[in-house]
Amino acid sequence: MDCLIGVDIGTTGAKTILMDSSGRQLASATEEYPLSNPQPKWSEQDPERWVQAALNTIRDALRKADVPARRVKGVGFSGQMHGLVLLDEAGGVLRPAILWNDVRTTEQCREIESVVGRETLFQETCNPALEGFTAPKVLWVRRHEPEIYERARHILLPKDYVRYRLTGELAMEASDAAGTLLYNVRERRWSKPVLDALQIPVEWMPPAYESSEICGRATSETAEKTGLPEGTPFVGGGADNACAAVGNGIVVEGKAAASLGTSGVVLAHTDKPLVDPDMRAHTFCHAVSDRWYSMGVMLSAGGAFRWLRDALCQEEAADAEKSGVDVYEIMSQKAAEAPVGSEGLLFLPYLTGERTPHADANAKAAFVGLTLRHGKGEIIRAAMEGITYGMRDSLEIIRGLGVEVTEIVATGGGGKSAFWRQMQADIYEAEVTAIAQSEGPAFGAAILAGVGSGVFGSCEEAAEAFINVESRTEPNPDVRDAYRRGYSAYRSLYPALKPSFDAISLMVEEAAG
Repeated sequence: MDCLIGVDIGTTGAKTILMDSSGRQLASATEEYPLSNPQPKWSEQDPERWVQAALNTIRDALRKADVPARRVKGVGFSGQMHGLVLLDEAGGVLRPAILWNDVRTTEQCREIESVVGRETLFQETCNPALEGFTAPKVLWVRRHEPEIYERARHILLPKDYVRYRLTGELAMEASDAAGTLLYNVRERRWSKPVLDALQIPVEWMPPAYESSEICGRATSETAEKTGLPEGTPFVGGGADNACAAVGNGIVVEGKAAASLGTSGVVLAHTDKPLVDPDMRAHTFCHAVSDRWYSMGVMLSAGGAFRWLRDALCQEEAADAEKSGVDVYEIMSQKAAEAPVGSEGLLFLPYLTGERTPHADANAKAAFVGLTLRHGKGEIIRAAMEGITYGMRDSLEIIRGLGVEVTEIVATGGGGKSAFWRQMQADIYEAEVTAIAQSEGPAFGAAILAGVGSGVFGSCEEAAEAFINVESRTEPNPDVRDAYRRGYSAYRSLYPALKPSFDAISLMVEEAAG
């Protein structure tokens, strides 16, 4: 039986899965790598660590599955979006990659809005200038590291750099290119008006393919290091969110995904580009050819829950280690003992600023409403509710575009928890489903490799065959009014605290010199 490989180049590590043409996972392998935060608001990574992790996990997955490597018909990559990898003329990396959650570029975003103009951004890129995107990172390097910028000749994104190292071919694909702010999202091509306005040479941008198109083949060196046959085709792959959508069956209108990973993502498939007039949500090219998706992104969702675990739940972590239970299960149990609405305690999850709907790098996290009655259970529940309220912010924008969402697939850590799925259904006021597959981005990348290599006829065909719903969770009407009141109070907090957030950010910057 034919086999396919999907590799996800994530923020904290790489994951490779090997599956057969029936959709059955044969093996998986993971390898973590570090994240660097050398200054406030900075987030960087060494691209070489991605390459080595990809090589190692591909080799390990093949070894674990113990299948003939000649059965592998294609490889697809998923990857963290927006990260800037600058290469010199010889293809060497010029500096650590600047990642999606790096928010140092507020000044460059304002420069883009001024030089390019909001209307051109709306028409060409379908998105506002945000700190996480790639274009402002390029301008930051030009301004602050001119000696590096002078040597630059190529711009790549994380997964595309890894594929370049494994195939020798410079390439990008539509779903990731759409997140650079240098790509015409409606017409799926590089945006000459934006590139010209920003004085970024179009020659620096690689050819842009559709996600399932073959754009490179394994070199002899890659074959030697992984066990793949030389010449194995590599497809364009996709941005992590787009690949996760494919892996979760979000390939037709009416379906959306709510992913509670490090970040929080609400994504809905659309057959045409639908753009929020206020550009609070994103419109990107889908990994499905000639399709798009609308998406809202929280910078800290599961990441905020992990912060809570590390900062306040050492006792729960110790109990989990003793009993062999996941610490998040213990935390969720305590949250379940607290009342709906956490007795008025609200949590703003803006630990690293926020993207949707506020687009504010200065936004800060906060617990609001603490009283002597609140214990750890209320604090944990308030955090979960606040994260979910933030996800609903994105869902409401997407609904406002006329997208009729009939099914929401819960994924990420929040999708694994029955308690959190019920909370999501209650707060979204929609049915929430969980599917059998748990390797969304890597699974989606493998499906794209199958489409590109001819194993599958289309993404839709593969999703119909492989995506199985394990559970359906309906909203509880008894808590609807309580959560509506909670969400209304949550939405009132950011406008009230915005001046304080700006003042605090200024204090931090002045203290840092």
